[in-house]
Amino acid sequence: MRVIAGTARSLRLKTPEGMDTRPTTDRIKETLFNMLQPYLPDAVFLDLYSGSGGIGIEALSRGARHAYFVENNRHALTCIAENLQFTRFADRATVLKQDVLSALPGIHEKEADVIFMDPPYQSGYEQQALRLLRTLPYVTRNTLIVTEAALDTDFSYVKELGFAVEKEKRYKTNKHVFCRIF
Repeated sequence: MRVIAGTARSLRLKTPEGMDTRPTTDRIKETLFNMLQPYLPDAVFLDLYSGSGGIGIEALSRGARHAYFVENNRHALTCIAENLQFTRFADRATVLKQDVLSALPGIHEKEADVIFMDPPYQSGYEQQALRLLRTLPYVTRNTLIVTEAALDTDFSYVKELGFAVEKEKRYKTNKHVFCRIF
């Protein structure tokens, strides 16, 4: 896995060994960031269920001001720390070593510009996270929330949580769902 574009372009990132994480492929990451690029300059970016940190690092490489990485797997945390040092983004990053639902209330930003989450598929964690995000002051109508999920994951519940799905991008094995508070 590598950084696709920006100031850290082409740098190879470490990924945790084993099956506990699913690094987003370079092709899917490139498609995702082509859609996110208008939101990244000077952005506050949250990378939830971070894995290796590749998504948040890509955001920093493409101009995000600051990125939060939320992860509780110790092997993944080691990769995130090493990748941030290697790409020289450690000074623009906050790594929260806890589960997402515990970490989110502790983030103190005026506004988050982009929140990306890639929870374990079929876990229901995205619904729990969205329910909590709806209550946090830094999640506004301007905040774009992107969830990576299995193709068959149902997002019909988001409307009752106060979110509107703006776009859904489907790939062979998964999808990205883009939503905002309405």
